[in-house]
Amino acid sequence: MFIVDAPVEKIIELDNQIFLLKLHCPEIAHSVKPGQFVNVRVTETIYPLLRRPFSVCDVEGDFFYLMFNIYGEGTKILASKHFGDTVDVLGPLGNGFNYEDDYETAIIAAGGLGAAPFPFLIRSLGNKKNIFTFIGGKTFKDVITHGMTNISMATDDGSLGFKGNVVGLLQENMELLKSSKIKIFSCGPNAMLRSLKEFCIKNNFECEASTECAMACGFGICQGCPIESTKNPDKYLLVCKDGPVFNVRDVVI
Repeated sequence: MFIVDAPVEKIIELDNQIFLLKLHCPEIAHSVKPGQFVNVRVTETIYPLLRRPFSVCDVEGDFFYLMFNIYGEGTKILASKHFGDTVDVLGPLGNGFNYEDDYETAIIAAGGLGAAPFPFLIRSLGNKKNIFTFIGGKTFKDVITHGMTNISMATDDGSLGFKGNVVGLLQENMELLKSSKIKIFSCGPNAMLRSLKEFCIKNNFECEASTECAMACGFGICQGCPIESTKNPDKYLLVCKDGPVFNVRDVVI
């Protein structure tokens, strides 16, 4: 784990106010694993006070990328950064995806900004596995395909691709899912992850989910990001320390 003032290389605006922030930070770029995150202090002042957690979107040599939209004051400040500015970054944090398991095909299932961790995962998989991506959003404006491959899309309003959600889109592609040994990697809103968990248990699919939560410290000191364990109902895990990636069978989403 490193605390670094990472210089901004560039910031790119994708569609619909989605931003990619490229930071120069060899320490994190060379040690982070797909699915891990960093905690960012967006300003040197006391406002906003708490760090913001961001999945590492991709890695390129000594650089890594963060993907975000403008949601509040913190992300508004991040979006205003310029070349040469520095960003106080803590990371890499948490546990990432177990992508070297025994399976033939990686299925990416993402909703909205849940697409953020997958360019890095896809790059890391390379040609070692078959990869198919299923992306969803409320409308076509919410579908993020940056860094994806073999893409199928779904929108709640039918404005792009399959009319429905990502789980419905997966159900429409059961022939593909059952054609080889698969593992599903997912990230998105909790409602989507709950539905996906039921789908995977019903069909006996392996699935890991990157969960989302406010994580003030990022490494388990503040105890502010509990998630209920299914293995031990009397015990709560911490999203920042035990996750953010979990086997969907191990936690209550």
